[in-house]
Amino acid sequence: MALRKPLCLPSLLLLLLLLLLLLPQADTRSFVVDWNQDRFLLDGVPFRYVSGSLHYFRVPRVLWADRLFKMRMSGLNAVQFYVPWNYHEPEPGVYNFNGSRDLIAFLNEASIANLLVILRPGPYICAEWEMGGLPAWLLRKPNVRLRTSDPDFLAAVDSWFKVLLPKIYPWLYHNGGNIISIQVENEYGSYRACDISYMRHLAGLFRALLGEEILLFTTDGPEGLKCGSLEGLYTTVDFGPADNMTKIFALQREYEPHGPLVNSEYYTGWLDYWGQNHSTRSITDVTRGLENMLKLGASVNMYMFHGGTNFGYWNGADEKGHFLPITTSYDYDAPISEAGDVTPKLFALRNVISQDRGFMLYRTYLMYPVFEPTQFWVPNNGVHDRAYVMVDGVFQGVLERNMKHKLFLTGKMGATVDVLLENMGRLSFGSNYSDFKGLLEPPILGQTILTHWLMFPLEVDKLVKWWFPPQLLKNSRPQIPSGPIFYSTTFSILDSGGDTFLFLPGWTKGQVWINGFNLGRYWTKRGPQQTLYVPRPLLFPTGSLNKITLLELENVPPQPEIQFLDSPILNSTLHKTYIYSLSADTQSDSEPMELSGH
Repeated sequence: MALRKPLCLPSLLLLLLLLLLLLPQADTRSFVVDWNQDRFLLDGVPFRYVSGSLHYFRVPRVLWADRLFKMRMSGLNAVQFYVPWNYHEPEPGVYNFNGSRDLIAFLNEASIANLLVILRPGPYICAEWEMGGLPAWLLRKPNVRLRTSDPDFLAAVDSWFKVLLPKIYPWLYHNGGNIISIQVENEYGSYRACDISYMRHLAGLFRALLGEEILLFTTDGPEGLKCGSLEGLYTTVDFGPADNMTKIFALQREYEPHGPLVNSEYYTGWLDYWGQNHSTRSITDVTRGLENMLKLGASVNMYMFHGGTNFGYWNGADEKGHFLPITTSYDYDAPISEAGDVTPKLFALRNVISQDRGFMLYRTYLMYPVFEPTQFWVPNNGVHDRAYVMVDGVFQGVLERNMKHKLFLTGKMGATVDVLLENMGRLSFGSNYSDFKGLLEPPILGQTILTHWLMFPLEVDKLVKWWFPPQLLKNSRPQIPSGPIFYSTTFSILDSGGDTFLFLPGWTKGQVWINGFNLGRYWTKRGPQQTLYVPRPLLFPTGSLNKITLLELENVPPQPEIQFLDSPILNSTLHKTYIYSLSADTQSDSEPMELSGH
């Protein structure tokens, strides 16, 4: 039985999958707190960062790209770092931003690695760095009261920030850069002064020089929240794997009743003092703590992800009953060692962070023009399992595991080459070797190995569940696109009926969600299965709209429609059909469909 009236498509051609990963224009970019849903929004999309700390001042400039690339390949989407004042202003009014002090070059390297930035400019940074980043020349005034509203100290701070902050202003996210948030001071609640006027002065200075849009935050341990937090600055906490996560996040909630949970310093290791043993942290404890925070939906920064070295005389010292100078090595038992080697801790953390199933996007750029159709291939059966290839967003075809597909590409110099990899399921029988997924070998164009690939794990399920709006695209006529593309619509049902089966005539291959629930894969063109089972409890009752979203990976039929059947088609069978048109040629009110049980 067909519907009495065709239903219109609320969200036709909502979003090309690839466009999710392109940087939007500067005037559409935003990173804000969603106070109603206790989360961050990046360009209006729910977002949480999994970040790692790396200090450019502890790594030679020539190695910045290597360390940042390893962090991105570990699954991080952001890097957090301090700016040590004394490293850049060795004498009053004398500034050095050259060589390994080139902060802007480091921001650019982070951008190339596709890492967002959480910036911590101080003025005090601690960081086990000499005088916590404060210049020693401040002590030339014997009565100066550091980290307070002392006029002499504030004058020096104001002078420094009037040099530093304008440099980073163009790199703020809403200005087109990669800095999503900035910390004001550092763990101020642990300092004896507890000078609220000082914190208010800093907050006002940051706002005056950076504007109102950038998210400003504070970071404190559980004992420091009283003096370290300030209204107008988002309160975050720091703690390690041995601490009581539930208790500390509850303390954060006392100061931020709404908004995302954030651990700005989750300790992967610890520092070393001369004369003591090298500090280590258990891999099991670190990974278990991270996994538990991610299950809560928290944003996390791992301190440190790569420690580096206190070159020269830059090590700091602690006072814990007696003087404790810090070693030259700042290895920190971090996931990336002092020498830049990956460690078992990194692989363990990557396993916690990674999206094991679904899709991974690989992207590179042509370094030269390709005028004649040139074969694109992956040696040694290196596609695991199915690759959808695009050049400048135009679908070129498919490469598949164990299949002798041939693709021929052309493109101008600088053209974007995207390879969307689909995991079709890991081996469960017939082999005892590890079934790794993705591109296992670098692709080859003609005789040239393509390099400098960026890799993007795609959280498609979260996107479908939280992002797609139920809005109507008016006066739109469906095209016949090729390549990965989303379609979405809504429908209502009558209370009668039971389970049903979704049939997708003419569609090729992809994934289906109903009300955010992933029904599974369809592969109509290959078969034999033609329908997907839809349990009745997934569907909302009369009066509510159900949302169905399709990710078609190859080709959409000329007249997109879906059908609900009262029995499955697993090969061929008789069935009743309830057709739901995905055509947008007409605009009309929808009526509920009646689903038969089985």
